[in-house]
Amino acid sequence: MAIQIDSFPGREVYVKGNPYLYFGGTSYLGLQDLPEFQELFIKHIRNYGTNYGASRKSNVQFSVFDEAERHLARLAGSESCITLSSGYLAGQFLSGFMQAQKHKLFYVPHTHSALFRKASKSYVTYASLNFALESHLKSTNKATPVLFLDSIDFSGGNFPDFQGLKNLPLGKLILVVDDSHGIGILGSNGGGVYQTLNRLGAKKLFVCCSLGKGFGLQAGAIFGKKEDLEVLKKSPLYGGSSPASPAAMATLLKADTIYEDRRNKLQENLAFFLQHLVRNKKLRYMEGHPTISFQNLALVDYLFENKIIVTDFKYPNEDSETMSRIVISANHTKDDLKKLIQLLNSFDYE
Repeated sequence: MAIQIDSFPGREVYVKGNPYLYFGGTSYLGLQDLPEFQELFIKHIRNYGTNYGASRKSNVQFSVFDEAERHLARLAGSESCITLSSGYLAGQFLSGFMQAQKHKLFYVPHTHSALFRKASKSYVTYASLNFALESHLKSTNKATPVLFLDSIDFSGGNFPDFQGLKNLPLGKLILVVDDSHGIGILGSNGGGVYQTLNRLGAKKLFVCCSLGKGFGLQAGAIFGKKEDLEVLKKSPLYGGSSPASPAAMATLLKADTIYEDRRNKLQENLAFFLQHLVRNKKLRYMEGHPTISFQNLALVDYLFENKIIVTDFKYPNEDSETMSRIVISANHTKDDLKKLIQLLNSFDYE
């Protein structure tokens, strides 16, 4: 059921004038409606304007982009970083670039559509993917295989252990990973999964992401080796597209204290929730990530009847499976969590 709203969905949303607790969305740190974060963003809008539509290759350039990219690279633990206007563009940029290089593209189960090219499909299992990779590597086709995946796939198949990847011939593969649901909330200081994946020994590693979920800002980023990203920066897509908002990049640079406080609050909320939740195999949870996935429309209805709304819709299109997910955020109070816990513990999952 689609619910129309007229303001940002924080810890509550209003349906026909009635308040419902909101345990959905992707605002993990609850930044978008946080007054101190908004004021910081507004301050930088006054300096940089509401939008900057010129190319990064323009003869007049904001220094804040380079500063923000160095900052993000340090956070992630990568040699270099480039930013773009959205995470989806970052994914499409990388997949398009790999296709143009005549590489052979492979997709891990549950890969996000941001990484797809036309007619692309994910493999159903890692076993079938491994077989296809080995067959390609043994063939006369010398195209380098590129493997696309989401770090957080909500089935537990990748993060936190990436066990499926460890069984693949990574030294012969280029790895492209979307970390949109990890960057900003996972890893040291919110640096995401880049360092974890880098230790697996892929031939090359690129990590792309949206900065909207973990950092609360409309922008995308790509992490990797400096020499590889310099090649990407020569692309017509990079030079021809508008950049991220410079006000957003300036906010990113000045919000470290806010980010740290909100990550601590999120981890506190998540620990409280898990401590009191009666674990159930029907509720899928990835250690360290503030989401609980499930497939039970009766539970969605039960929560709604008790004034709680969770994420529940077909994604990314109407032919996809229904995605049902409970999201814990830094916005939630202990009373919010207690209500959710009581309802989940009392629900009949059979």
